[in-house]
This record gives sequence, C-alpha cells and structure tokens, in this order.
Amino acid sequence: MMSGAGKDFMERTKFRYLERSDQATGHPQPPLQSVGKGDLPVLELPDPAKITVKGTDLRKAIERRTSIRSYSREPLSLEELSYLLWCTQGVKEVAGGAATFRTVPSAGARHALETYILANNVSGLENGLYHFLAIGHRLEKVSDDPQIAARIKAACLDQGFVVTSAATFIWSAVAYRMKWRYGERGYRYMHLDAGHVCQNLYLSAEAIDCGVCAIAAFQDDEINSVLGIDGEEEFVIYVATVGKK
Repeated sequence: MMSGAGKDFMERTKFRYLERSDQATGHPQPPLQSVGKGDLPVLELPDPAKITVKGTDLRKAIERRTSIRSYSREPLSLEELSYLLWCTQGVKEVAGGAATFRTVPSAGARHALETYILANNVSGLENGLYHFLAIGHRLEKVSDDPQIAARIKAACLDQGFVVTSAATFIWSAVAYRMKWRYGERGYRYMHLDAGHVCQNLYLSAEAIDCGVCAIAAFQDDEINSVLGIDGEEEFVIYVATVGKK
C-alpha cells in the first residue's frame, strides 16, 4: 500500500474532513492582497486596456505551447510585462472589499496568490525584484540587492535560464487567505490556482512572441528567505521564466 507525506496530505484534506471555517465562525477575513513589502519605489504600470498585442488564435496558441528555456537578448517591454501580469492576475472587479474577480479562476474567489517579478531584461524597468500589486495594477520594488538574481538562481537549483530570461515570475501563496474559507483543504486549492495562473502565462506569452518555462524545482526555504517571506503564512508555490523566442 502506498504511504508517505503525499498520501497523508491527500487523505487529510479530503472534503469529508472539512471543518467549520473561520469565515463561518465570524472571524474577519484577511486582506485581499499583500502590501508594503518595503519602502522602495512603487511603479504605475501601463494600463492593460490601452495595450495592443497581435491577435492569436487560441487553438494555435494551445498547439504551440511548449516549455522554452533559451531566450533571445531582445528585452520585454514594460507594456508587455503589464499585459502578462494582467493576463495572470489582473483584477477585473473588487466586490465590496470582500473578494476580487480576476482574469484567472480561484476557489471561492479567494485568490491567495501573490506575484513577484525578477526583472532581468525589461525595457524601462531597473533590474531587481518586484512585487505585483494586483489591485491598482502597480509594481513595488522589493529589493535593491545587486545579488538578488544570483540568489534566486541558486535557490532554483542553479538553473541558468532563471537569470537569462527577460523576467522570472515567482508566485507565492498566502495561506490564510484561502484557509479562512476552506481550512486545511484550502492547501489543495492554492496549488490548483497556481496551475491556472501559469497556464495563462504560457498562452498569453504566445501573443507577444515569448516563450515560458514553468519551474517546480526549487529549494523552498532558500527561495522563501530570498523573497523575505516566512515559508508558513506565505510560501513560494511556483516559478516560471519568460523571454522572447
């Protein structure tokens, strides 16, 4: 019979074990997004509604979808980065402070994910680590450390394309934002949400002649430390590189 941590996780998060949630018992809900990662500059991103990208047939985009690890030296424009952020975590509506409706699905519209961007080759944007403020569609700089890219690469098992990409997307999960409604089962939903987000990145990148490679191989404690998150209340769940083909 199968045994191990994975089997235990699947067993203990079965729907039949769902307990009464903090939401049901009247606990206040957590904030809809994380803010204030530091006192570094906040950048207004180009308005997604005003960004034009070439049309792409959805079926062709799906058929062409493949993981690409080698990129040209052509930079990603700030408009293109804004477009990718919109396609992966864009906020279409804030519903009375209780939920956000975004360009990707999320269990109960909880949207527990946060997006960090390692900018390596984005025109109009200094290299470094940024945090996406989805509500307001802005970027806040997280770190001025000149070694930040090397540290993230090391945490990703020294995979070189993490720093030769135009940008590397790093998604974290804020656990209580999902657990507030779904308890321990919420951990399943966070991982499902990460899949939705990354697939949107793959498909939207096709419209701007970019390739993507998803990364699940990283040292959890190390990458959490580089991002300045605790690994428990917030932890890295997925990574993906983007660059021009």
